[in-house]
Order: sequence, then C-alpha cells, then structure tokens
Amino acid sequence: MDTKNMGFNTICTHLGEIKDEQFKGAISPIYMSTSYAFEDVDVKRYPRYFNTPNQEALCKKIAKLEKGESSLIFGSGMAAISTTLFAFLQKGDHIVLQRTLYGGTANLINEEFEKHGIEFSYVDAHTPEGFKQKIQPNTKVIYIETPSNPLLTIIDIKPIAALAKENNIVTIIDNTFASPVNQNPILLGIDIVIHSATKYLGGHSDILAGAVISTEKNIDQVFQVAKNFGGSLSDFTVWMLERSIKTLGIRVQRQNKNALKLAKWLKKHEDIATVYYPGLKSHPDHEIAKKQMTGYGGMLSFELKEGLDASKFQKELKLIKSSMSLAGVESTMLSPTLTSHALLTEEERNLQGIKDGLLRFSVGIEEKEDLMQDIQQAIEKVKVPELEH
Repeated sequence: MDTKNMGFNTICTHLGEIKDEQFKGAISPIYMSTSYAFEDVDVKRYPRYFNTPNQEALCKKIAKLEKGESSLIFGSGMAAISTTLFAFLQKGDHIVLQRTLYGGTANLINEEFEKHGIEFSYVDAHTPEGFKQKIQPNTKVIYIETPSNPLLTIIDIKPIAALAKENNIVTIIDNTFASPVNQNPILLGIDIVIHSATKYLGGHSDILAGAVISTEKNIDQVFQVAKNFGGSLSDFTVWMLERSIKTLGIRVQRQNKNALKLAKWLKKHEDIATVYYPGLKSHPDHEIAKKQMTGYGGMLSFELKEGLDASKFQKELKLIKSSMSLAGVESTMLSPTLTSHALLTEEERNLQGIKDGLLRFSVGIEEKEDLMQDIQQAIEKVKVPELEH
C-alpha cells in the first residue's frame, strides 16, 4: 500500500508494524534477543546499535508521524536530548536556547556544557530578533521548546528556522508538549525534532523513552554518538511504545478538547488568578499557536487566587492525581517548583516566571464535568478556615 498520503490514525495503527509470518497474529511480535547472528547476514543487529527488529520498525512509524526521513528511539527523553546536543556540539562551539525550557534540559546545559567547553546563551525575548542578537560566529545550534514546560510559551517556529538556515545553524526543537498530532516542526523548517516519548507517544504512564526525528544524514550523526553513550531501550519497552502509539491520535484529540474546555472554565473561575493555555485568546502567544498548531494540546498551568494554598489544594483532589509526569490518559497535576524544575535555583525559576504556587495540569481523557467537579470540591475545602484547636 502507498504510504505517502496515509492518514494520521492509519499511520499510528499500521505503519512500522512487524508482520507475524508464522502465526498471523494481529499485532507485532516481540523479539527480545540481545544476541543476533553476524555471519551471512545483511545487518549485524545489536540493541545498543538501535537496529533490533522492533527498534527499526518503531522508528519508521515515529519518523512518518513527524514527517521526517528517519528516527532513533532512546531510553528516556533526556537521553535523546543529551545525545543529540553532543552530536552537534563540541568544545569551542556555542548554542542559543530559549529561557523557558524543561528543567532537566536547562540543568543539563548549566551543569555539563561548561565541563566540555561548550558555550551557551539564553534568550529572554523569544522573538527572531531576540535569537539573532545572541548568535555568535561559533554558534552551531539553536534549541527551542514550544509549547514550553510549564508556562506554555509559544515560539514562532518558521522565522527561527529561517534565521538559523541563513546562518548555517542547526535547529532542534522539543515537541513533547505538542505531540505530532498538534504540530509538525519539520514542515515549518526545523532540522531535528525531539520527544520525551514517555509522555504523549506513550500516553499510559508506564514506559520511559525518547525519540529523535530528522533527515537520514542528521540521524546518522546522532547515531555515531548514541552507540557510544548507550542510551538504547529494551525491546519490551519498544513493543509497548509501538502499541501505545496506535491510539495517539484519538487520545490527544480528546485531551485537546478537554484542556480547552477546562482552560476556559478556569479562566472564568473566581478563585483562579491566572491560566496559561495557548488555546485561550488571552494567551499572549495565541495567534502564533493558532497559526502553527492544529490543536492546542492537553497541557495547561494555573495559579490559585492569593490566600489559597496550592499544596493543600492538590491534597484535596480525589480524581486528579498528584503525579510527577504528564500526558497519560489519566489527569495529573504537579508543582513545577517541587518536581520538573526543582533542579533550578529560585532565581532561575523566577527568570522563567515560575512561581511557587504554579500548578501544571495534564488533562486526561475523563469526562470534563468530572474534572471540573473535582477541582471545585478541592477549592471549596481549602477555602474553609481551619478549626481552632
């Protein structure tokens, strides 16, 4: 079958699957071997070389979903990020990054790059001009994340990609929050797309994985570093990820709808101070998001009105889980200060606009009315003054 014009959900369900030639099963068989023949074979297979049958098949699916030529899968999102960055940066090079990044990425830059003689500059004004001002003669990479974690900052992708090409700079984007359902950065000019596949690609809070998508040439450059860093993942996890991606489209579309409804409801709520969601017209980057995204995603953040304790509020939630990750079919909520951005200093969090009372809300696939009711009952409980003893 011609896969060129295959629909998104068809790609999710069928592309990159392994046919069960022996028993004709409906799903991909799993090949758990860590040792394969090396004589009289076309491919010398080894898990750390990212070329076991299940690894190869899944990479075809992920590459197609992100409109890339090739991809690699890793043991975590941070393994994907770190391996890719070190594949394109060496001693004496410089990278330009947006200020509002996932805490783990920022910690990698702050803790490791100086040790390796790699220079870096953060951009506070997330405009093409802001990035242009930070470019140096030795700049090799521009790295962005949009929507960003946790404040859902939106970067205008096309002009950043164009600026990089004018200066012979490689562009890398973390597309985790958007997922391939809502945004395809390669079509907007980005060179390399990265995912924490733990999140929307996995979608069930039961696997840890990462993915990198680009041209065959770029992926080969990443592979040359990856085989030395050893960030591969088990074939059972690969098999689970391939299974999970089959429902990616329908899961994320439901989460998009729920998140937009919840964001609008929270925006009007008398006990909510601020809501961060690119689907709201009040979001400063709404028009950019509208232009480059097909959906606004299942992630939002908000702050309670002054005087309401965010920690107590979370403890009163009954349906929405207090959990450190995101993007599962179940709704979860966390404090970025205590989790995703805990490795940053208070000053660094302030520079990103992350307040201690900020709550990041990963909206699941439940009925939106049930989620609203859970939030409302938790707010009512924290509003009640504690009884004097």
